[in-house]
Amino acid sequence: MKAFVTSLRGQLILLIMAALAAAQLVSLWLFVDERAMAVHMALGLETAGRAANIARLIEEAPPELHGAILRAASSPLVQFSLTDAPSVDHTGHRAGGMVERTIRGMLPGREDREIRVELHEFSPDMLPREGIPRTMAEMHRAMMRDQISAVEMQLSIALNTGQWLNVDTRFHNPPLQWPWLSFVSFGLTAALILVAVVWFLLTGLTRPLRHLSRAADRFGRGEEVEELAATGPTEVRDLTEAFNRMRDRLTRYVADRTRLLGALGHDLRSPLTGLRVRAELVEDDETREHLIETIEEMQEMVDSTLSFAKGVATREPSVEVPLGDFTAEIADDLARAGNSIAVTVRDNPLVTVRPMLLKRALRNVIENACRYGQQADVTVTRAGADAVIRVRDHGPGIPEDMLDAVFDPFVRLETSRSRETGGTGLGLSIARTVIQSHGGDIVLENASEGGLCATITIPATPTAG
Repeated sequence: MKAFVTSLRGQLILLIMAALAAAQLVSLWLFVDERAMAVHMALGLETAGRAANIARLIEEAPPELHGAILRAASSPLVQFSLTDAPSVDHTGHRAGGMVERTIRGMLPGREDREIRVELHEFSPDMLPREGIPRTMAEMHRAMMRDQISAVEMQLSIALNTGQWLNVDTRFHNPPLQWPWLSFVSFGLTAALILVAVVWFLLTGLTRPLRHLSRAADRFGRGEEVEELAATGPTEVRDLTEAFNRMRDRLTRYVADRTRLLGALGHDLRSPLTGLRVRAELVEDDETREHLIETIEEMQEMVDSTLSFAKGVATREPSVEVPLGDFTAEIADDLARAGNSIAVTVRDNPLVTVRPMLLKRALRNVIENACRYGQQADVTVTRAGADAVIRVRDHGPGIPEDMLDAVFDPFVRLETSRSRETGGTGLGLSIARTVIQSHGGDIVLENASEGGLCATITIPATPTAG
């Protein structure tokens, strides 16, 4: 779940769902408000039509029937009365314009007929009108207990008889009737369809990004990466094409520098051979031996440089290997050569590496530990997403200010200049270059209990699931 929430696809889906929910809430609020207005208007117009019909009936009926007509027309929420003075004693209520026009349209013949309409909100603390039936009063109190929004409308219509027909009505919003089962099923269906559509659309965006991320990670580890196909939206295609151009440029750059290094080392062999021949002609034995030793040291440096350049330039395929077994095999080879090595495999994580290059790097580190620390203690474990190799020796350690400098080419802490004890100064430099080309790193530190500890980290192959 956490991976889904933190992914681009998950965040976009959640954002769209949140926006949809907010839009639905706003629509619901507007719907309820408009529904209340529509209910009020419908009830008001229905009362207006009823009042107009009663007014016309009274004007056409004999006076002795007026009382019966009013009693028959009245109901618990609509009361009709006939008086000499209007119950609405003031005019100017624009909110009743639609009601007034409806009544006037249903009472033709007198355009100057006076019709008064009064509308106001029904306050919860209003008491029932005096004189209304007990049934209407109880209904009023029930409405107020439930705090139901209500509207009171009073009408006064001038009749041909000189009297006024007064209408007093109160109506409230009927409660919302939600079909919850239909509502929930509709919401779930809409959400599932939306998620399916968005998921399908976002796949076209996230799939090229995942391929690009994996290709960049593999390329950073020095693996061979084919040119990626530019798919997806325009921005993603531009990003993919930019990665392809970067890959081509870096590949050409590394290849050119490697060829230059190899050519330089190869060209140095001829003058070194000439110097060796001339050194053999020196008569003084001490001078001759010193010259030959210096030339041989230079020759070894050139050979090491050429060997490294060839190793980097070679497109060795990457394979997946268990790092613990891989390290133990290297240690066994070195132990058979007379080195004292103890290997502890606490975990055996899988790593994707170029075996020959990594083998050379690990050999250099372990051989250094054996050469300067008498014994190498090698531990293989895992820390999070990284495979870790720790190589500790039992030597004097390294000055703190030289812990990083020893990785520079041709830097040697051993000052005897002997090839047997000091090497060429390229071992750790080659090791770091190879390890970093696999996306890892190597760090040196002086152990608290004595000796030097080299910590090598290499990204472990992600496990399925």
